[in-house]
Amino acid sequence: MTGSLVDLFVQAALVENLALAFFLGMCMFIAVSKRLEMAAGFGVAVFAVQTLTVPLNHLIWVYLLRPGALSWAGLPDVDLGFLSLITFVGVIAAFVQIVEMVLERWLPALAGSLGVFLPLITVNCAILGGSLFMAERQYDFAESAVFGAGSGFGWAVAICLLAAIREKLEYADAPEGLQGVGLTFLVVGLVSLAFLGFAGIELP
Repeated sequence: MTGSLVDLFVQAALVENLALAFFLGMCMFIAVSKRLEMAAGFGVAVFAVQTLTVPLNHLIWVYLLRPGALSWAGLPDVDLGFLSLITFVGVIAAFVQIVEMVLERWLPALAGSLGVFLPLITVNCAILGGSLFMAERQYDFAESAVFGAGSGFGWAVAICLLAAIREKLEYADAPEGLQGVGLTFLVVGLVSLAFLGFAGIELP
């Protein structure tokens, strides 16, 4: 069991990286990766929200929303699956608000530097994608917790890696047509290709 959970973590973080394999959350992935310090803070926030919301949304999905989930209440034919999207977003929004308050209390400089991007974690499709993948793949609670942590960790690693590269590229003599966002997209594509190499990993 432990081995399979380790495999799932590695799969979520590296092989199926939400940013570099599925290209989820790219708006903030590009916008917040200009400075490594800001990217690291944002990545930790995404990791925290993803780690907490995926298993919580799993409980809501299993015991309230999916077909037959209300059997315990004597309502086996009720299907509230159509509410999954708005419910998952509501849970994510609540946790993002908590993270924002924590940062404003303990790390006000980081909260100020992230600005509007911090509350926008709520609509980060990488965060929502984690919960939707959990429901679609029918993970149990332990798998949901590991998948949430792995996918959040992988997204955080990816944005920190991109930020580090972009800081170095400020000293590069890039062609005029590639300066700015164009070069950033090229770098994202190359890093994504590099991460495809993890697809061949076989853990013992």
